[in-house]
Amino acid sequence: MATKKPLRIGLIGYGFMGRTHSNAFRKVPNFFPDLKYKPELAAVCARNKERAEGFAEQWGYESVETDWKKLIARDDIDVIDIAAPNNVHHEIAIAAARAGKAILCEKPLALDCKEGEEMVREVEKAGVPNMVWYNYRRVPAVTMAKEMIDEGRLGKIYHYRANFLQDWTINTDLPQGGEGLWRLDAKIAGSGVTGDLLAHCIDTAIWLNGPIVEVSAMTETFVKERVHTKTGKKAKVTIDDACAFLAKFANGSLAIFESTRYARGHKALYTLEINGADGSLAWDLHDLHRLEYYDYDKEDPKTRGWRSIHVSDNGGEHPYMDKWWVPGLNIGYEHSFINQFADFIDGYGSRKKRPLRPDFRDALETQYICEAVLDSAKSGRWKKVGKIRSKVK
Repeated sequence: MATKKPLRIGLIGYGFMGRTHSNAFRKVPNFFPDLKYKPELAAVCARNKERAEGFAEQWGYESVETDWKKLIARDDIDVIDIAAPNNVHHEIAIAAARAGKAILCEKPLALDCKEGEEMVREVEKAGVPNMVWYNYRRVPAVTMAKEMIDEGRLGKIYHYRANFLQDWTINTDLPQGGEGLWRLDAKIAGSGVTGDLLAHCIDTAIWLNGPIVEVSAMTETFVKERVHTKTGKKAKVTIDDACAFLAKFANGSLAIFESTRYARGHKALYTLEINGADGSLAWDLHDLHRLEYYDYDKEDPKTRGWRSIHVSDNGGEHPYMDKWWVPGLNIGYEHSFINQFADFIDGYGSRKKRPLRPDFRDALETQYICEAVLDSAKSGRWKKVGKIRSKVK
């Protein structure tokens, strides 16, 4: 067997996403053995040295840094993985691009479109590989939905609807800010459910059904003040607790999106449905290995009806499943990250145009939509979505 080239990774952040990404880095060589590169966990970086050392020991990182600038300056690092809060994505990504590092970045891309445009400009100027962790594209059932839509099985698309429901902030005594609750602090997160949850829904939607061109939104912050963990004092809550919006796609289809952290009983209910002239598709994160399909069979109306496709066949019929178990057995949430990182390695070093998707430019399109949604909610008017130029100035 030929010796594989090492792909040395420097991870920034050791939270939920740091764990998820690290699991992908470790698992890819076992399940995707034909890739040309072998990931090596070179370093993890975080401000808390003691916790970073514990993380490094648990996951097998060779070294620890407490300053991300020192990590980027290291000659032995090929890839910078940004799994840190949203407010630092911009500065880290630009520094990494200028240092010639490949970049993986958590979603959303940035705090706002201005930051996102600068990030796209720098990675494209530097010509470095870049990808954003919109992992739901790599759930096999969602990937198969994309294949079926592209094959024309649904015909002309009329409707798209998606929701992402949680309930973890419904407690009015929950504070905001700090290491564990930074998603409730707009200065760190940028926005609430729009940039956190709806960003996933939007990325999947534009991947499956094309560009969104116009939106009309409403948002609500149910708890107006919360204690901030850094000051111990009550402060105004400036993130959106809930958001719902209507949208128009470039292909003429209509959409409804909804997200909230106040849906009691729902921890992570992400569902989507697409309706076309010749059929419909539906998917549910809680049953992520299944794709619901309605085929409007013109030849045999007697058998028309919804069918549930168990996406687990490993003979090439179902995406990614040839890398996993025998037919009939399921894979889960963590496998979407493993599948995505395998695709990252497969495209790393490729001379094809934009081989790593979704890349920063794709994520900027989602950022434009999120910004239009928030602007619409403030103004009470329909808002057109900003267009991405061929070259970001």
